[in-house]
Parts: sequence; C-alpha cells; structure tokens
Amino acid sequence: MAKPAQGAKYRGSIHDFPGFDPNQDAEALYTAMKGFGSDKEAILDIITSRSNRQRQEVCQSYKSLYGKDLMTDLKSEISGDLARLILGLMMPPAHYDAKQLKKAMEGAGTDEKALIEILATRTNAEIRAINEAYKEDYHKSLEDALSSDTSGHFRRILISLATGNREEGGENLDQAREDAQVAAEILEIADTPSGDKTSLETRFMTILCTRSYPHLRRVFQEFIKMTNYDVEHTIKKEMSGDVRDAFVAIVQSVKNKPLFFADKLYKSMKGAGTDEKTLTRIMVSRSEIDLLNIRREFIEKYDKSLHQAIEGDTSGDFLKALLALCGGED
Repeated sequence: MAKPAQGAKYRGSIHDFPGFDPNQDAEALYTAMKGFGSDKEAILDIITSRSNRQRQEVCQSYKSLYGKDLMTDLKSEISGDLARLILGLMMPPAHYDAKQLKKAMEGAGTDEKALIEILATRTNAEIRAINEAYKEDYHKSLEDALSSDTSGHFRRILISLATGNREEGGENLDQAREDAQVAAEILEIADTPSGDKTSLETRFMTILCTRSYPHLRRVFQEFIKMTNYDVEHTIKKEMSGDVRDAFVAIVQSVKNKPLFFADKLYKSMKGAGTDEKTLTRIMVSRSEIDLLNIRREFIEKYDKSLHQAIEGDTSGDFLKALLALCGGED
C-alpha cells in the first residue's frame, strides 16, 4: 500500500447534515425521550447523522426550548456501551479527548495505550485545544496529570507530545541524515549494558516528538539506507515496555495514520471479547477526520470491511450506532 503523500486528503464519514434545523432536532429528541421508554432509534438517527458542530447547536436549542440539559436527559435514557458512544459524540472533540485522557489516568492502573493513542496522533492545534479543555474541565493542567500518573522516560515522551509543539515545516535532508544517525546509534546500543544511553535516548525522543511528519518520513528513509532496517522493526526489537509502544505509535502515525487506526480497530474486535472502549474512542474521534481513509486501509489489510467486522462483533443499538458512524459498506 502506498503511503499517503504529504497533504494526503483525509476524509471523515460524518459531515454537516443538509437542511439542518437545531430546533427541529431538539424537539424530536425531546419527544423521543418523553414518557416511558425512549425511542432509541430516533435518538441514534439524529445524533449519528449530525456533525459535532451541529450537535452543539442542538444542545443549545434544547436548553432554550425546554430549560433542560440534553446530556443529562440522554444519560437518564441510555446506558452501557451505547451511552458511552452517544455521549461521546455529543462532546466537543477537544473535551472528548480530554475526558479520555482523564479516564486513562483514573483509578489504580493507567491505560497507557489510550494515552499513547491520543497524544501520538493529534495535530498541534488539536493538542493545544485538548490542553485548554483539560484545564477547563478538571482544573488541573494535562502536564501535571501526566506527571503524577506516569514515570521515567515514558513520562517525558508523553509530556513532550502534550506540548503540541511539533514542527510544521517540510524536510531538511542534512538534518534528516543527522537524525537518522542518532536513531541508528541509540538503537544499536539499546541492548548493550555499557555506555550512557540517557543522552542518546533523549535526543531520539526529541527527534520523534518534535520533528514534522514530512521530515520524519525522510529520517525513516535515511535510516533504512544507513542500516538496511526499518525503524519501526528496529524499535520493536531493541526497546521494551511503554517507551517502545509510544515510539512505535509515533512512527506508525507518521508513516500512515489511517492504517495505525485501522490496526487498532481490528485489534479491538479480534478474538473472544471486544474492547468496546477503544472501538468507541476511535469511531467517535475519527468520524469527522479520516474514517473513510481508515475504512480503506482496513479492507486492504484485513480482507474484510470495517462494516463487516463491526457487524460480526457487536449487537443491538450499539451496533446500529457504530454502523451509522462507519458510513457504509466497502
């Protein structure tokens, strides 16, 4: 599969609904939730076919028409996986991501994979918006939260990504060769006990966390020329734990972001149980960005469509809502 070129066109499955009327939607939702038992189908139809911007307008209309909070009413009508999905769709994207990061750090264990998935794949603008939303919603900076919940080199990688300070420019060939050299050195000594690895590891982290995507693509090409190995393969072989997972996620995201998410979706539905949290998080957060690209990568790699995978792995209203977001069969 050819990697998406610089500036490849990302396409979401959800767009502004034509002929949108927020008051009409608010009334329809109110009716769907009135009395005993709610009309879940009507709720799903409206929420999964509006863009996030439109959903925010529906929330405002609902409040001005009925003096009630739509999110609160929805919470009392739906539960479980469906509630997680629908309420996620109702949140502005930056607040949704902030909430997912907060959840990943709550309680006893940390969900490192969720932290990595979000922080390694969002753009500078998205990361900055997440920082603002986090502060607004939880009265604590995202950096402080990450600091108190993670440690060591992994913490440094996450905090670096959470600054939203990645370079935006193109590639610089001389710099790329230098960066590839650093990568080759750090990965060479990764499995030798001698030498002070810390400074090299820090330089490697700086390269992966701050260089622009086009520049990193060039670094990866130069790395292959120098070592005859793919940087992702080498990281997997020479590193371990959360640091390895974070670096691999950055590399995969740089190479082909929709494929990174396609793999995540596939894994969330593979085997006996379903990882509903990951499935929901990706479907919600990518629906307006690149879900059509993710679908294309999914069918190409796994010989079945995302639509088929969802059908085979979920059921009921949760299934219906996911398929509506998926936006069709390939």
